[in-house]
Amino acid sequence: MKIGIISDTHGLLRPEIIESLEGCESILHGGDINRQEIIDQLEEIAPVYAVRGNNDKDWAEQIPLFLEIELAGTRIYMTHKKKDLPADVGGYDLVVFGHSHRYEKKTQGKTLLLNPGSCGPRRFHQAITMATAEICDGDINVTRIEIPQKPMTALSKPGVADLKKQIEIVVKETQKNRSPEEIANKYGYDTALTEQIARLYLTHPGVTADGIMTKMGY
Repeated sequence: MKIGIISDTHGLLRPEIIESLEGCESILHGGDINRQEIIDQLEEIAPVYAVRGNNDKDWAEQIPLFLEIELAGTRIYMTHKKKDLPADVGGYDLVVFGHSHRYEKKTQGKTLLLNPGSCGPRRFHQAITMATAEICDGDINVTRIEIPQKPMTALSKPGVADLKKQIEIVVKETQKNRSPEEIANKYGYDTALTEQIARLYLTHPGVTADGIMTKMGY
C-alpha cells in the first residue's frame, strides 16, 4: 500500500504535490491545512486522514486534534505538534506530526516517527517537502520528496514602499481564501515572495503589514 504524507499546507496545494500524490491509496495530513478546499482537492486523489493544526480555526472544528488509524495492518498515530505526542508511542508502527516545517525521520524503539515537513508557502529558505510511504508485510519504506524552488527575487531598500503595498494586497486577497499562487498570478508578483507574505500572515494572527515587514528584515 502506498500512502502520501504531507503537512502544513497553509492554504496552498502545489501542482507538484498533487502529482507526487498520484497513485497513493491514502493521504495523511499533519495539520495546518487552513482551508477546506485543500481537503476537498486531496480527496479527489485518495481518502484523507487529517488532524487539526494550531492555524486551523472555526472551519476545522470537526477535524480531530489526535487520530489513531490502521492502514494495511500498520498502526498509525497522528497529531500536529510533536510535543503533544503520548509519552509512550510503542503501541504504534508509524507516528506522523508536523508544525516545525522541517522534515524529520527517526525511530523510537520499533516506532517510526515522521514529520514530512511543510509543502505549503515557503518559510524563508526552508525546503518544501513531503513524503510517501510504501507499506508491505509490516515494513514501512519512506521516500522524502523535495520540491525545488527558484530563488526569491531580492528587493532593495528603496522598494520598501512598494513592498508594503504588496503586503497589504496579499493580506487582503488571502483573507478571501485565495492561494499565494493565485495572488501572484493575478498581480504579477514573485511567487516565492507572495508565499512568504501569506505564510507570515497566516501563522501570526493579527499581524500588520509593518509587522510582516519587520519579520522579513525591513
